[in-house]
Amino acid sequence: MSKVSNRTKIATAMVGLFALASSNLVAADPLSDAQKADGKIFTEAKASQAKVNKYFDQAQDMLIEYDQVAGERESLKAYNDYVAKLVADQETTMRSIQADIDGVDTLRQGVVPLMFKMVDSLDNFIKLDLPFNMKVRTDRVKNLKNLLDSAEVTLAEKFRLILDAYSIEREYGVSTNAYEAKLNLDGKEVLVDMLQFGRIALVAESLDQKQAWRYNKETKTWDALDDGYIRQVTKAIRQARGQAAPDMFALPIPAAEAAQ
Repeated sequence: MSKVSNRTKIATAMVGLFALASSNLVAADPLSDAQKADGKIFTEAKASQAKVNKYFDQAQDMLIEYDQVAGERESLKAYNDYVAKLVADQETTMRSIQADIDGVDTLRQGVVPLMFKMVDSLDNFIKLDLPFNMKVRTDRVKNLKNLLDSAEVTLAEKFRLILDAYSIEREYGVSTNAYEAKLNLDGKEVLVDMLQFGRIALVAESLDQKQAWRYNKETKTWDALDDGYIRQVTKAIRQARGQAAPDMFALPIPAAEAAQ
C-alpha cells in the first residue's frame, strides 16, 4: 500500500468522523430546544401557581374580613334597633311632657281662683273659731293674701304655703296649748294664762290664780267660772306647759253642759 493511498484513507476517515460529529450536533439541537421549552413551561407554571396562591390568600383574607363586617353589621343592626326603641320611648315621653306643659295654663287658670278662695275661707274660719293665738293666725292669713299678689313667689310655693296654713289650723284641733295673753274684761285689759284645749274649750286664768273665765262662742264673750273650776284650770295649764305629769282634769265644756 502506498503513502498516497494511506493519506486518502486517513482523509476519508476524517471526513467520516466530521460527518458523524456533524450529524450528532444536528440531532442534539431538537432535544435542547425541548428541554428549554420544558424549563420555560415549568417556570411559567410556577409563576402561575404563585399567582393562584396569592389570589387564594387574598380571597381568604377577604372572606375573613367579610365575616367580620357581617358580624359588625349584625351588632350595629341590633344596637340601632335598641336606639330606635329608646328614641321612640323618648318621643312618647316628650309628647306627654309637652301635653302637660300645654295644660299648665289651663291648670293655672283653675288653681289661682282656688287659692284665693282657700285663703278667704281660712280667714273666715279663724274669725268664727275660738279666739286663741289670734295675732299669729290673722298675721298668717294676711301674709298669704300679700303673697297671692306677689310676682316674686312661684305659684307652687304659694299653694304650698296655703296648705301649710291649713295643716297648722288642723293641728290646733288636736293639741292643748298654754300661753300668756291679754283679755279685755269690762273695758280693762287683764294679763292672763290662756289654755286652748283643741277646739273644745278656751279658758283663761288670772296670773294670781284667783279668777278664771271661759269663752262663750255663742255670745262671743268671756264668762266667769265658779271657784270650783279654778283649781282644775290651774292643773290643766301646768300640764299643757309640761310642768306637771299628765292627769285628769275637769273643764267647762259647752257640749257636756248641753248633754246634761
